[in-house]
Amino acid sequence: METEGTLEPESEATAEAAFESAGPTAQSVVREVAKAMEFDREEYRDRVTGDVVETARNVLFADRLAVTVGSREEFDAWCEENPEYEVTEFGSDSVERVVWHAAPFAGEVVAATFQNEREAAVGTLRRRAFSRLYRPRFEESGDADGESEDTDATTDA
Repeated sequence: METEGTLEPESEATAEAAFESAGPTAQSVVREVAKAMEFDREEYRDRVTGDVVETARNVLFADRLAVTVGSREEFDAWCEENPEYEVTEFGSDSVERVVWHAAPFAGEVVAATFQNEREAAVGTLRRRAFSRLYRPRFEESGDADGESEDTDATTDA
């Protein structure tokens, strides 16, 4: 088994803090990409919306999530050792490899199976884990609604 990524929030508050801290980075990334694309101030204001920056923040957060990559047997053993987790698995039971992310505060683990395309499986799993385990909680707290105060497009070009 191997782990990729560093973010393993033990609590919802820790997850929210990590999500919030990704906001300024997302804004900087979007601003620099817009500069590289030679947006003028007007185009920047028109095209770089709160939703654009929010999408970048979502990706930055999800990309940091720690995921475990292992065999079907290793995943099944992990599940047996952690019966308190509700398991959501995408893919086929007959595939040899599994990637998974557990969120202790949610009591859930999201997994995806793969045969050969490890990188694609890891990326897909991170997006699914974010959508299932984190986004709903952030939306409840108002942190993932695209209305972030970090997205004042008029002053950032």
